[in-house]
Amino acid sequence: MKRIVWSLLFLLAAGLITLRSLALAQDAEQPGQLHGYYTVVPLHGATNAEALSGAAAATTVPMFAYSLTASRDGSTRTGVMIGRSPFAHGARTTNITTVLIPVIFKLKDAANNSVTDTFDPTVTDATCSPHGKPFTLVQSSPIFQPVDFTMPAIGGVNVGTGQYIDEFQRASFWSDVMVTGDRFHNVLSTPVIAPTQTVTVTSTTNGLGYQANQFGGGGSCAPLGVVNAAFWDPSLENVNSPGEAQTLITSLTTAGTIGPTTLPIFVFYNVVIAFGNSPFGNCCVLGYHGAQGSPVQTFSVADYESTGLFSPGEDISALSHEIGEWMDDPLGNNFVPQWGHIGQQPGCQPNLEVGDPLSGTQFPLSAIGGMTYHPQELVFFSWFMGAPSLGVDGDFSNNDTFTNDAGPPCT
Repeated sequence: MKRIVWSLLFLLAAGLITLRSLALAQDAEQPGQLHGYYTVVPLHGATNAEALSGAAAATTVPMFAYSLTASRDGSTRTGVMIGRSPFAHGARTTNITTVLIPVIFKLKDAANNSVTDTFDPTVTDATCSPHGKPFTLVQSSPIFQPVDFTMPAIGGVNVGTGQYIDEFQRASFWSDVMVTGDRFHNVLSTPVIAPTQTVTVTSTTNGLGYQANQFGGGGSCAPLGVVNAAFWDPSLENVNSPGEAQTLITSLTTAGTIGPTTLPIFVFYNVVIAFGNSPFGNCCVLGYHGAQGSPVQTFSVADYESTGLFSPGEDISALSHEIGEWMDDPLGNNFVPQWGHIGQQPGCQPNLEVGDPLSGTQFPLSAIGGMTYHPQELVFFSWFMGAPSLGVDGDFSNNDTFTNDAGPPCT
């Protein structure tokens, strides 16, 4: 399967991964070719120890700590994951309360600032989302609805019936959890639906809407919205000041809609995030996950994509990428022997982000209720740590694109 390379550079500073400038700057008037990628906001405002203490006291989402030797370089690696440890061979089903937050963006049109473009996941878009309202399709997707999964999809092992990320996690630690039969699970609750949040961006430096004909390469269905990272979430730029994301998190927490014991997921519709002085600088982030504060609040942001500008990467691809990474690296600082030169990473990357090495590679699904979803293929824990694989069928990703580990540490 062809691997799509999307540029992402990471630097290590003060023990955290922080996103710096990416060499993908685009002109605001002539967007040109777009690049989709994903990132992470590592835990800030608390320590891993405080996060684990909160998990033990049930004041944050369930988490467990691990410590293992990485065969790729012989180092001892520690980290934190969601749920209960698969290494204990126990019958351990973990339920995580999930809150879906639809976000409407109102952005000035790049070609005519007197026109406002509206990007709303809760309304019908018969042309670009013919199978239903995007937000409804998210709820009906295999991220939340159980499906019978075989991994790899063709000629693989039946890992059970469940949500996509749950079954991926089972497959990643198959040699440990298979002895429990069908009793090890990490389940996202039937989502609580938060009130729709409307974000009106009045400054063109903070966001713009672009019509399909403004992209020279074509292939676009719906308009694309672009919001500036510094406006939406300054922590994406390692800036410790509140943005629109923090304002919404605070407001929804005060209202009792979300809290540290829940996973809030902000759902965008054809809206991406960019860096730099113009809305199209260093574009485009399709999703990210983050952790902040004490008790630790984890959260995720994902675009439901129907423009066709980031194919492969349609509909729930970004959501599957981010929830998979939240499951295996909820605090954003699970360090592993460096890997790179694959997926969206042209250089070297030192963290356990299970989507990044296969960004743009899809896991095949049959149609569900007439809708063919496009979750991303994800990388097993053993690919980062080294052979032999704990994963199903001895593989290193859930559709067998990776049949070996990441190899010697990246340089």
